Amino acid sequence: MNRSPLILVTNDDGMNAKGMETLISVARKFGDVVAISSREPMSGMSHAITIKVPLRVKLVEDEPGLKRYITNGTPVDGVKLVFNSLAERKPDLLLSGLNHGSNSSSSVLYSGTMAAAMEGAINHIHSIGFSLLSFDPDADFSASARVAEEVIQQVLENGLPDGICLNVNIPAVPSEKIKGIKICSQANGYWKEEFEKRIDPNGTTYYWLTGFFHNREPENGGTDTDEWALKNGFVSIVPINTDLTAYKVMEQMKTMEFVQTGKND
Repeated sequence: MNRSPLILVTNDDGMNAKGMETLISVARKFGDVVAISSREPMSGMSHAITIKVPLRVKLVEDEPGLKRYITNGTPVDGVKLVFNSLAERKPDLLLSGLNHGSNSSSSVLYSGTMAAAMEGAINHIHSIGFSLLSFDPDADFSASARVAEEVIQQVLENGLPDGICLNVNIPAVPSEKIKGIKICSQANGYWKEEFEKRIDPNGTTYYWLTGFFHNREPENGGTDTDEWALKNGFVSIVPINTDLTAYKVMEQMKTMEFVQTGKND
């Protein structure tokens, strides 16, 4: 007997985030959904896991085709919990988001949204992270929902290579202003952090993280990157590899001679 795909939906903005509500609605068009999120926003948690305190989980909604859980853990904790304890069977697809804010370029390294997607890819599950370029809690996700539906359909029909997940970023513009979808590379850029020194009402010094994004791509180049695509009104899709090995550099380093071990074999 054929059964509906089981789709895991998670995020890093908390269970009540509008983006997650939107993604759950889209996911339910394709199969049964199990959703899990943290009690509080976990943006910037990357691939953190909880090892010093007990993990707690509460079932907050249970209806045909949908179960929702809330946890005190991180996004990756939530994914691990579903894989190992909460789901009756292995999910067929993992969807993370819809994130409030961009996860393009080097932001992928800090993102709890994308870490959840990468955890899925590590566990041999087709996984997609979705982000809208707006931090507004009440942002318009209607265009993002249509993009998500199209990408999910393609992945369900065609699959993804093992160990690969997709990083999908969507401009915060109406549907009619989105020029299309581009398959991109990750832009060469970084966040330049600045810490503002402040004094609290008790006279104690504290620091507040601010900063800006610096794009290293040539001013008139980089047209195949996610940053260029988003700046020019396109949805960007970057295939992310969970294997971080720099293979070209590895081959170069084999010519090096190390004092303790002699020449590399």
